[in-house]
Amino acid sequence: MDCLSLETPTGRFWLLSDGTAITRAAWHRLGPEAPSPLLEEAATQIRAYYAGQRQVFDLPLRVDASPFQQAVCDAIAAIPFGETRSYGDLARALGRPAQAIGQGCGGNPIPLLIPCHRVLSTTGLGGFSGDGGVETKVWLLKHEGAAGLLI
Repeated sequence: MDCLSLETPTGRFWLLSDGTAITRAAWHRLGPEAPSPLLEEAATQIRAYYAGQRQVFDLPLRVDASPFQQAVCDAIAAIPFGETRSYGDLARALGRPAQAIGQGCGGNPIPLLIPCHRVLSTTGLGGFSGDGGVETKVWLLKHEGAAGLLI
């Protein structure tokens, strides 16, 4: 496994790859640093995102999880930069209960690159499983200009 970390405005961010795709990301240590060209490219794209120079990531990602978790991650990944969806929106699209969607969002193994911060509850922000919790979610939404009505 390849591993790389980089400092971001929301804290040190870690990436893990199997050599062909990014399989994990987190705001906590994922392993000893062992960079690869793929992870270096990911770090470049993430830095550009935080600098306001990139809105879409162009990286190979692989969600090693159940078909339901993969479907939730695919639905999240389809939410454009600067937009949000509710758990209910995704529930209707996937034909599953909103609570299950919330659990699927919480199980996203590649946050930021699969932008689960763009999924909100119908009554507010909802949760965020990344380090920093809701504060990180708020920062990311503000950065994308998607937080105007909520914050």
